[in-house]
Amino acid sequence: MSITKAHNLICPIDGVRLEQKDKQMVCDNGHSFDIARQGYINLLPVQHKRSKQPGDSKAMVLARTQFLDTGSYEPIARRLTDTVIEQVGTEGDICILDAGCGEGYYLDAVFNAVSDKAITDSVLDGDRDNNAISFIGIDISKDAVIQSSKRNKQISWIVATNRKPPVADESVDIILCLFGFLSLEAFHKILKPGGKIILVDPGSEHLKELREIIYPDVKKPEEGEGQPCEIHGFHLIRSEALKFEISLCGNEIINQLLIMTPHFYRASKQGREAAAKLQDLDLTVDVVFRIMKKI
Repeated sequence: MSITKAHNLICPIDGVRLEQKDKQMVCDNGHSFDIARQGYINLLPVQHKRSKQPGDSKAMVLARTQFLDTGSYEPIARRLTDTVIEQVGTEGDICILDAGCGEGYYLDAVFNAVSDKAITDSVLDGDRDNNAISFIGIDISKDAVIQSSKRNKQISWIVATNRKPPVADESVDIILCLFGFLSLEAFHKILKPGGKIILVDPGSEHLKELREIIYPDVKKPEEGEGQPCEIHGFHLIRSEALKFEISLCGNEIINQLLIMTPHFYRASKQGREAAAKLQDLDLTVDVVFRIMKKI
């Protein structure tokens, strides 16, 4: 199995298939989109924006990059890669899309694990098949996509919205959605029959120690709250929790974690000031993995 760039991108204006010509992606109706020098493509028309600079800010992206690169969330990445390898098919071309890829940490981990397995399988099988596998990361934040494009040049990084992903209908095998915006109608449309969504959401105890510091009153959600077992158009294959403890040492890494999460903007001024003074913090990481199959 060979690694290839995405061949199923469509024009965000008229939905016509895009083809690469020199340093542009062009549709038959003459719409063209430059391939940036970093390698990403901006397929987010101004009419699809809800603000001038949508998505995570440069500060949030940088903080998330620095925090994730410490390996603190590596168990999440490892569980994700194991799940993808278990669910990915073996016949025909394969496309894996990360919807809300952020700065690319998780999709890069999946790429490396799946690529290593593909190489191993090709050697064991005598390289009998000519199937291709492609990886697409989309995010509405241009700053996030610029950062992600620094991680891996073989992934197709796209500035786009989950509400209208610029991908051909029924052309994606697996969609990853980690702590992101779930757009069910759009995801159902672009998934192949039997395609899957791998969702990763915070559990009830996720970062509870930090939340207790920055919020005056922390209400523990009921088990499963905000995580429906069944979603219209999809069947739940499996749901499982991953919980582990991490210890953060140093004010810098604690603030990177805070800035990269929505908690920074939701917390009170007093809460942010309290967190800014911390020098060490023991934290619970609690996330839920769900695999949903298109029906």
